[in-house]
Amino acid sequence: MMQNKTYCIFAAQYFPHLGGVERYTYNLAKKLIEDGNEVVVVTSNIYKLPEYERMEGIPVYRLPCWSLLEGRYPVLKMNSRFFEINKMLKKRNFDMIIVNTRFYPHSLYGMILAKKMKSKCITLEHGTSHLSVHNRFLDFAGAIFEHTLTKVDQIFCKDYYGVSKACNEWLTHFHIKAKGVLYNSIDLEEVKIVQKNSSDSYRKKYNIPDKAIVITFTGRLLKEKGLPSLLNVMDRINKERKDVYLFVAGDGDMKDEVKSRSNEHIIPVGRIDFEHIVVLLTDSDIFCLPSFSEGFSTSILEAAACGCYILTTARGGARELLINDEYGCVIQNNNEELLYNALIDIIDNPEKREKGINLTYKRIKKYFTWEILSKQVERICED
Repeated sequence: MMQNKTYCIFAAQYFPHLGGVERYTYNLAKKLIEDGNEVVVVTSNIYKLPEYERMEGIPVYRLPCWSLLEGRYPVLKMNSRFFEINKMLKKRNFDMIIVNTRFYPHSLYGMILAKKMKSKCITLEHGTSHLSVHNRFLDFAGAIFEHTLTKVDQIFCKDYYGVSKACNEWLTHFHIKAKGVLYNSIDLEEVKIVQKNSSDSYRKKYNIPDKAIVITFTGRLLKEKGLPSLLNVMDRINKERKDVYLFVAGDGDMKDEVKSRSNEHIIPVGRIDFEHIVVLLTDSDIFCLPSFSEGFSTSILEAAACGCYILTTARGGARELLINDEYGCVIQNNNEELLYNALIDIIDNPEKREKGINLTYKRIKKYFTWEILSKQVERICED
């Protein structure tokens, strides 16, 4: 039987910032605590929140930072408040420090802290490409910075794991051989509870007929998520037929562009919490994420858990969940013609959708739950 341990999880961003890494951190922390362990989360104080608080039973420390790229890239401020929090963290006897993503100064601090405290340290890779701001010069400079920071990271942390095999492949770009995969996951019971207790309906709210096909996109509203292609394809579909709708849930750079679209079948619902995401996805037939950069999308797992058929691109861990064409549709890239043809095929083929939904749900239950992940982490800590 494994002994209870004390874990510290570093995540450069955490709630109320909503994203895949934040949810991975929260759910892993929650499950480790349920197993009798102690967990502390260390994040960046992007929103000027309390430097310390307990969120749903999880102690959270927020380090002072400069917020670059509208919070996408927080940079540590090594001021007196930082050293106060550093002193508090050093008083805790962490058995393991888990660092999410390599390329933040915040992450490097977590690795240095682990080395000083002689704690076991692992770093989790969540991406499959460099951070992009869609500026050739800045992207090039950012890539050089990331390679340099990663070299320094490797002095302090030797053990790296991807949240998908695709993330492990990306690590080889930095000459890092991953030790294994710690898959992104989903709490199927939590989804069932929300579905059972909610009486809300997005179809009713927006007067969408029962027989209409609802496609949904959830996530950050960024170009790299393939949103421009999806919006253009929806305009084309709606010129041909009026029984197809698209819900767009999330926040980001493209928020105004989505709102200004002159197509009444494209419905922006803004940034919504997990419970409303479950309600929205349960009301949907198809989940579409035509990204050109992913690690292992939390949104895809949520959609599959809610009974949506998945259409996505061959990025990140898509093929690790949708292992063949019976499970879902994985297109090579977000070329608009490819996306249009794939959507039309799925819309017109309810039997195909039903089979894919059932197969994917069974696969999630077998391989992609937080129980499985937390046990893996506990075994790594014991080794």
